[in-house]
Amino acid sequence: MATIRLHQTTTATPEQFVAGLTDFGPGRSELFGRSDDGYLKVHERGTDHADVTEGSGGIWERLHYDWSDPHHVVLTTTDSNTWGGKSGHTYNLTPRPDGTTDVDVVVVREGKNLKGKAIGAVLSVTGAGVLGKGLASTIKAIEARNA
Repeated sequence: MATIRLHQTTTATPEQFVAGLTDFGPGRSELFGRSDDGYLKVHERGTDHADVTEGSGGIWERLHYDWSDPHHVVLTTTDSNTWGGKSGHTYNLTPRPDGTTDVDVVVVREGKNLKGKAIGAVLSVTGAGVLGKGLASTIKAIEARNA
């Protein structure tokens, strides 16, 4: 099982970041490079939660999004062709006195089959760099949206 911890700072407010994170409309891949629009399916959406399937490159997962606490957003993997167990993402958004927001993310990847276990092993070594670049791109896109 791979656990990757990421940290970035953004000029977006927590509310702006959550709005981007929970925008499941067309063009989601512009904010999240690993969320190809062809995989995207919203099964249910409420005011503070959603049930969404997304993915890319032959890997998909169904996620339960919970943003009932807008400073602590939890994405729990409920089904996937690769990930199982405790897989998911947790976003902690902390406003700073200077108007910026600290974004702390924990990504857990527990492979449910040989493919998932192999990718999880690679992520244990390279995940912070690879996923960190993805988070930086997401933050840049959310900031541009809100400029």
